[in-house]
Amino acid sequence: MTMQAQLHCLCLFTLYLTTGYGQEEKFSGPLKPMTFSIFEGQGTNQIIFQFKASPLAVTFKLTGETDDVFQIQPDGLLYHSKALDRETRAVHKLQVSALDAHGNTVEGPVPITIEVKDINDNRPVFLQTKYEGSVRQNSRPGKPFMYVNATDLDDPATPNGQLIYKIIMQLPKVNNVMYFQINNKTGAISLTLAGSQELDPLKNPSYKLVVSVEDMRGQNEHSFSGTTSVDITVKENIWKAPEPVEIEENSTNPYPIKITQVRWNEPGALYSLVEKEKTSKFPFLIDQEGDIYVTQPLDREEKDAYVFYAVARDEYRKPLALPLQIQVKVKDINDNPPTCPSTVTVLEVQENEQIGSSIGTLIAHDMDEENTINSVLGYRIVDQTPKVPRDGLFLVQAYSGMFQLALQSLRKQDTPQYNLTVEVSDKDFKTLCFVQVDIIDINDQIPIFEKSDYGNLTLPEDTAIGTVILTIQATDADEPYTGSSKILYRITQGDSEGHLEIETDPETNTGYVKVKKPLDFEAVDVYNIVFQAENPEPLVLDVQYNASSSATFRLIVTNVNEAPQFSQQLYQAKVREDVAKGTKVGNVTAKDPEGLDISYSLRGDKRGWLKIDPVTGEIFSVAPLDREAESLYRVQVVATEVGGSSLSSTAQFHLTLMDVNDNPPRLVKEYTGLFFCYPPKAPGSLIFEATDDDQQSFRGRHFTFSLGSESLQKDWEVSKINGTHARLSTKHTGFEERVYHIPVRINDSGRPPLEGTVSLSVTFCKCVEDRCFQPAGHMPGIPTVGITVGVLLTTFLVIGIILAVVFFQIKKNKGQHNVESAQASEVKPLRN
Repeated sequence: MTMQAQLHCLCLFTLYLTTGYGQEEKFSGPLKPMTFSIFEGQGTNQIIFQFKASPLAVTFKLTGETDDVFQIQPDGLLYHSKALDRETRAVHKLQVSALDAHGNTVEGPVPITIEVKDINDNRPVFLQTKYEGSVRQNSRPGKPFMYVNATDLDDPATPNGQLIYKIIMQLPKVNNVMYFQINNKTGAISLTLAGSQELDPLKNPSYKLVVSVEDMRGQNEHSFSGTTSVDITVKENIWKAPEPVEIEENSTNPYPIKITQVRWNEPGALYSLVEKEKTSKFPFLIDQEGDIYVTQPLDREEKDAYVFYAVARDEYRKPLALPLQIQVKVKDINDNPPTCPSTVTVLEVQENEQIGSSIGTLIAHDMDEENTINSVLGYRIVDQTPKVPRDGLFLVQAYSGMFQLALQSLRKQDTPQYNLTVEVSDKDFKTLCFVQVDIIDINDQIPIFEKSDYGNLTLPEDTAIGTVILTIQATDADEPYTGSSKILYRITQGDSEGHLEIETDPETNTGYVKVKKPLDFEAVDVYNIVFQAENPEPLVLDVQYNASSSATFRLIVTNVNEAPQFSQQLYQAKVREDVAKGTKVGNVTAKDPEGLDISYSLRGDKRGWLKIDPVTGEIFSVAPLDREAESLYRVQVVATEVGGSSLSSTAQFHLTLMDVNDNPPRLVKEYTGLFFCYPPKAPGSLIFEATDDDQQSFRGRHFTFSLGSESLQKDWEVSKINGTHARLSTKHTGFEERVYHIPVRINDSGRPPLEGTVSLSVTFCKCVEDRCFQPAGHMPGIPTVGITVGVLLTTFLVIGIILAVVFFQIKKNKGQHNVESAQASEVKPLRN
């Protein structure tokens, strides 16, 4: 073997050891297009693939982007002789051809692609070793004001080139609070909420941050990192709400008029205004310099203040900071004259009112701003009509508008009314208002009865309520149809129980005395009445009611025989339905107004359950009571006076019977036609329902069910469904074709408990279309066919005998008639 051959074998041996493959088929194959992925940075002489060609091929040729890294042995062994670097070339495009002994191509060239897979062999590097930036105080938290950037030559599609940013130091760090934050993916630096609220250039005008960047997403202990410093200057925030603005109303200056301005911290902001409250018109605008204008005259009386907001947005229409509140106050000018409260203000004053007395106030209005010189009003009387008994009878306070009597008291006899013209003025305007002063008559006259004694009147005690028994009349000399002349009548003596009342006609002051409560001869037989006539208005101090305002009247009540009166019209009692005969169940009481004895009796006792003691009114049971027959028993009680006219009256007596468990349970209906199809294919069941006649409790009925005979338990069972329903079931299928009578016990769980036994008849029969079918046959009470035929033959025989006798009798009667006729013809002579 030559030295060259030995070296070739040694080289191949070395390549095989480096790959570590144990089986040749894993890295060998025919010559065809292929793609290989190889990690960068691996050692030299790494086998990639062993190509195999046709027997005509004696060697292989490699071309393309070999970069003196990729080589191929004459036997087709492809390998790389140097470590690969993805950052130099990520993909190598190669071509492999198979050549014969003459160097001619017998296969290929075929494309071979080598993809260099990335490893983390590059550390991230910031683009700058030091960054500088600035931020305004009160900037919006989370909005970036600067960026830091780092690069990594590793594949950004793998974790090797994916970077994470982090602030690892802030100086100074006040109260251990971070004022800055960074987007860990983009490197965007912004303020935290605390930074937005607390940064103050007067306290700390600058801050230093140390920012780190780490590859492998910062999740691998073998990741690379780098750092940079960031110097941040804090600038004063100029995005501040301006001072409140005052605008004079109804200004005649040309519009729009600049009233204030706002400025964002940086140029380029987009400004807009937003109303706090929606109004029909919004007379303000803002330009893109931040200047705010009023666009039209304002009217304070329409709206005296405006509050709205100025908003600054970036080019993406996102707010740069919180909106600023703009306050505008509309300054008043004296542009409204005084107004009167009404066309005419009416005041009243009584006769003889003292000088200086207040008689009322005129309150005018001014729509200008309150508590300013523009709304201060002055009052002055400019005219009085009529001027009797003299002019100047009234005085008005200059600033309050209160009117007073100035010179003397007034008399209605002079004039019933005064009309005043009042001038109301502010500093620029004057208005005339009109005041009407009515003179009110004072109550200086008392009512006087037309007569002091209305005599005697006799009435029966049964006079109907509402009956007018007397008309009285008094007069008053004060002004008609006023409180001074209106008369009210009242009874001051003789009717302490209020049996009488007086109604007054408001037009005539006539009083009508009526019966208000029933008269009672036995209680009061004579009323000595004293009437008093008064005014609703109080009398003046020096006038008093006297005897002229009083009158008397005597009412005599006569006796009328009256029926007894019950103490109440409805008597009610409750007893258990099982009370013993003779038990007292209630009592009634009645009295006769004339004091006669009373006899009690019952009416409407249709069941004969009760009796009443005719003297005491006690009611007793005389027969068993039954709630199920009648739960509320109603009768009438009659009270009849003994002697006299035997008058009577009635009252109702209602006896409620309380339930006792005295009715055993029963089936809710008669269950007929219960059947199972024969022969049964499986056990079956039927449902039935129970009830009883006792009163149902609020919880409902609760029955228990069981078979009435233990001998049936091997064939049947009864199971409870709920308080009223149960199921009768068969336990097997071995039943005969016949009728079964199944006794069932039902217990009501009452106090005391009662039990009833019912029978359910169940037929096992052949079924046609799910219905029981029973062929005709001998049934109890129905004769058989033989008996039926015998009965029919006997019936026909009896009918035949009867017919024969009738026929024989007819023949016999006919023979006798013929003999008698012959005998008669022998005795009697012939006649023509």
